[in-house]
Amino acid sequence: MSMDGVRALDVITIGRSSIDLYGTQIGARLEDVASFTKSVGGCPTNIAIGAARMGLRSAVITRVGDEQMGRFIREQAEREGVDVRGIKTDPERLTALVLLSVRDRDTFPLIFYRDNCADMALSEGDVEPDFIASARAVLVTGTHFSRPSTETAQRKAMKLARDSGGKVIFDVDFRPNLWGLAGHGAGELRYIASAEVSKRLTTVLAECDLIVGTEEELLIAAGEADIAAALRTIRARSAATIVLKRGPMGCIVYDGPIPDDLEGGIVGRGFPIEVYNVLGAGDAFMAGFLRGFLRGESHETSATWANASGALVVSRLLCSPEIPTFEELQYFLDHGSHHRALREDVNLNRVHRATTRRRAWPELMAFAIDHRSQLEEMAAAAGASTDRISAFKRLAVTATARVANGRHGYGMLLDDRYGKDALFEAEKLGLWIGRPVEKPGSRPLEFDGRRDLGSHLLEWPVDHCVKCLCLFHPDDDAVLRDRQIAQLLTVQEAARRVDRDLLVEIIASEQGPMNETTMARVLEELYRSGLEPDWWKLESQPSAAAWRRIAAVVEDNDPWCRGIVVLGLNAPLADLRASFVAPAATPLVKGFAVGRTIFADAARAWLTGEIGDGAAINLMAGRFGELCEAWREARREVAQS
Repeated sequence: MSMDGVRALDVITIGRSSIDLYGTQIGARLEDVASFTKSVGGCPTNIAIGAARMGLRSAVITRVGDEQMGRFIREQAEREGVDVRGIKTDPERLTALVLLSVRDRDTFPLIFYRDNCADMALSEGDVEPDFIASARAVLVTGTHFSRPSTETAQRKAMKLARDSGGKVIFDVDFRPNLWGLAGHGAGELRYIASAEVSKRLTTVLAECDLIVGTEEELLIAAGEADIAAALRTIRARSAATIVLKRGPMGCIVYDGPIPDDLEGGIVGRGFPIEVYNVLGAGDAFMAGFLRGFLRGESHETSATWANASGALVVSRLLCSPEIPTFEELQYFLDHGSHHRALREDVNLNRVHRATTRRRAWPELMAFAIDHRSQLEEMAAAAGASTDRISAFKRLAVTATARVANGRHGYGMLLDDRYGKDALFEAEKLGLWIGRPVEKPGSRPLEFDGRRDLGSHLLEWPVDHCVKCLCLFHPDDDAVLRDRQIAQLLTVQEAARRVDRDLLVEIIASEQGPMNETTMARVLEELYRSGLEPDWWKLESQPSAAAWRRIAAVVEDNDPWCRGIVVLGLNAPLADLRASFVAPAATPLVKGFAVGRTIFADAARAWLTGEIGDGAAINLMAGRFGELCEAWREARREVAQS
């Protein structure tokens, strides 16, 4: 708790943490699934991520293995804004694993790999009093009452929370086979009556302020055979607010005596939609409810937010990655959807993706050396083999790393043809990385030897950005214009399908006359066609007014655009410095991506043998560093004016 009495955290969740591997072949038996998508899983960890997306300050107490999957959970939780101080690393056990497939609308084969896993080794010593006292609420989950050690840990957290004036929230989260009631192959089974389980869970109820479960979960928590009796048994043991989840029918909240007519509780708005995968919907539901419950909203509002959050997730494939942000939730409530299958709603998908991006880049200064044809021409002129181009691009990475010096905001554009080894090295440095897909110089736009673009992009690291250069002028003839737009939409669809950022580079000056409105006209036309890239890469404009027009077009059409970077077109260094002044006054312009101005002289001299590796690196690092300082100086001048 802070000095002024305001708690640092809204909620700490406790319990399961796993790696979810979801089959990407929909309609197949799990036996026949050939590829999987990886994400963070486990009810309390999902809820912590969901709560963070809802704008709450969340944390999770769990254990992960001392291996790559455990590190992924920690890193992803941190990326999502979750406080990870409670994630303990277990040196002896592996991170838990879940395999799942979607067979049909009602069948979701599920296997839990949880034998002696890290999260089930959570112990009383992992629960620290000061950490618990820093939160307004603690959320405990059903599975962790199934083993003595994990039960003791949760009960300790509950007592500490109550002693410090915090709330206790109980997500029943009943999985029969995690209590040893069903075999390994029965992971999707949701209910088996068990007097032993009920005996354990009923002792939890009295200490809770909020109890949430499906009908089956409330039955097991109460040890009753029908829901009316279960609700009354829970009420007899606890004064907690009770939330009965009812899937597409929404939920009912009971705050006080249980009415004779169970529909007499507080009913949140329901969202009947197509069910794609039920797993994760309850965790999203809880995140939405917590946003209202912990922020003092009415139960009706909390229930509506919870139902909407669950509906969004149940219509998508994964668990935690599909939980909406609060911005997305409000968009859905305000605009609704014409689709029963919400995953097919382009606008919702756009908001979801834009508000859950992995990494922010408020500033981006990139060394562009994705050039292929230009370097081939230089090598030919120097009498050098094109094999030398790959080695030169590795020198460019070294130069970039020297300038970046471990700082955020630097990047590179590198290609697959000559830059594969350079890409490996750049990836290790934490740089922003963009990779081209266009055939150099093609007009109309063609892709560089890739007929199946989506499958190719799937091989890329998830942080790599798809870059597509299009030679486009607003006065192009209609046939050419339509073909170019169709190609740009093709690359956008491929990038979206594999969840990669897209940077569209537009060069118009080589195709026709330019004035202060030309580029704004280009962007207006492309936005009208449905193109909404994450980034624009644009050539220098004649004035600050031209940049303002461009920014206005972007902001009117795509408030989630990451930004614009300025390209160089081999302009002299002094000209580029001067050209930074106008865009620096436009906040949407985040930096630059310049290539030949930085590397051309070094490449010619190095390919002919006039200079060695060190001199080439020094020359490129010097010019890149000058441009970075020129951009920052332009920004400083704007801030001071």
